[in-house]
Amino acid sequence: MLGCGSVGSQVVRLLGEQADDLAARVGARVELAGVAVRRLDAPREVDVPADLLTTDAAALVARDDVDLVIEVIGGIEPARSLILSALENGASVVTANKALLAEDGPTLFEAAEKAGRDLYYEAAVAGAIPILRPLRESLAGDRVTRVLGIVNGTTNFILDKMDTSGAGFADALEEAQALGYAEADPTADVEGFDAAAKAAILASLAFHSRVTAADVHREGITDVSAGDVRSAREMGSVVKLLAIAELRPTPEGDDAVSVRVHPAMIPRSHPLASVREAYNAVFVESEAAGQLMFYGPGAGGSPTASAVLGDLVTVARNHRQGTRGVGESAYADRAVLPMGETRTRYHVAIDVDDRAGVLAAVAQAFAEQGVSIQTVRQEGRGNDAQLVVVSHEATDAALAATVDKLRDMEIVREVTSVMRVEGTEE
Repeated sequence: MLGCGSVGSQVVRLLGEQADDLAARVGARVELAGVAVRRLDAPREVDVPADLLTTDAAALVARDDVDLVIEVIGGIEPARSLILSALENGASVVTANKALLAEDGPTLFEAAEKAGRDLYYEAAVAGAIPILRPLRESLAGDRVTRVLGIVNGTTNFILDKMDTSGAGFADALEEAQALGYAEADPTADVEGFDAAAKAAILASLAFHSRVTAADVHREGITDVSAGDVRSAREMGSVVKLLAIAELRPTPEGDDAVSVRVHPAMIPRSHPLASVREAYNAVFVESEAAGQLMFYGPGAGGSPTASAVLGDLVTVARNHRQGTRGVGESAYADRAVLPMGETRTRYHVAIDVDDRAGVLAAVAQAFAEQGVSIQTVRQEGRGNDAQLVVVSHEATDAALAATVDKLRDMEIVREVTSVMRVEGTEE
């Protein structure tokens, strides 16, 4: 095993506590051959026999008596080099490394294919929630058209607190940090990097195409205000950071992949709206199965270790039987749409002059870009006058151009909020 932090420690614990059950499920005992760590004397959540600890990870993965390597150190390097070395030396790999898979998954899959070994990674997305295996195997006979998910517990906790208590972003983040849901440096979570990596993995599996984190349009939640959350509530909606991957038709009649991560308003009637605190959920739509939802704890040592052990059992069984599981499926090779061509809806709040003709002028700005308006309402009077507009579906480029046009209008004092709206149009 590479790494012995919160996840690795729980893997060690479960390997010990469930040794007999694991042996029965695999058909042979699973023995821990070594644990690579940075510091031998670092405090750990579980006791690891001293003779198993090593700081020489490269030597550990190259041992000829190692059948399986579990990688839970994270990051790009040295994880990538160690995984490639393990595969080259005949070991299968179980990893929880979403960042590496989203950045350079094809290199790893090709190495696994060449070595005739397994590369499993259920723990890389949504912790204990079994979502990758259903996409890869259970729905292999179906056509998945959309995957919509809350895949980051930190941001969901923050937005949930903003919704239920009326707190601003800074106060909700401070509470998340105090409770251990957010890191001291929360950038990867609140700016959407973590969710974007997971979105790339989900899209690759769902649509049988290679999608990297660089292909994912990414926006975080740092600009979500208490006013945005309040406005969503008045619409019967809630704000969530969503990872959205879907198939979209092209003018040529083919399907392209749209992948994005951003905050959005969704109706409170949508199943994802009820996902509270640090929980995760993934909503899958397919042609034959219809709508499916997978829900549970999306992070934490024990939940993630559960996913690691599930992969370990499968890979160990394959090893004993001299077989390997499903590798990368990228046969569809679909193009990834740029965000500007993705169709979505906008919620726009505009501070305007309270005088005759304002509504008509704003409506004209939308019409000039080919964007129709679903609803519009005015709040306040005089200097407090504000229009709140929700559009019908249009390309993101047209909607963004509309907002730019509004900002240039003399009657508009400020465009105070722009947020996408997901869910069925009423």
